Amino acid sequence: MADQNLTQTEADNLIAMEKHRLDLEMHPFGESGKLVIPLQSPDKREQFSLDVHFFGRVGIKITYQSRARQVVNLVRLDLGTNGHENPDGTFIPGAHLHLYREGFSDKIAFPLPREVFTDASDSWRTIHDFMRYCNITLPPLFNGQMRAL
Repeated sequence: MADQNLTQTEADNLIAMEKHRLDLEMHPFGESGKLVIPLQSPDKREQFSLDVHFFGRVGIKITYQSRARQVVNLVRLDLGTNGHENPDGTFIPGAHLHLYREGFSDKIAFPLPREVFTDASDSWRTIHDFMRYCNITLPPLFNGQMRAL
């Protein structure tokens, strides 16, 4: 099993590392369910995945997640939620971003940086904002209905 305990520097480097799709497969977008899309670094030394989860019949809750080494959650964006309580008791209302933090994994959430995520109600725009934020420079291909929350 992959090491789940990264230093903050290792995690930051993995988040910043360029990521590419592996193939030209068209992935459905906007359907209830879970997609796990494999990605890799340009030199093929690091493997990543982009997870896309639509929960509920109308996509009420959406999660986009970038993982490394199969089990390390680097970045997770939760949309359509009431919020998240951090380990220190602070509460982040509504849509929020989880970032890997040494010693806490992805348990700490932050408000969405509005300069990056300009319209969290638009799931199609937000997945593209998320992929840019995670440095997915050759993103997977999606088809299907593109809808707002």
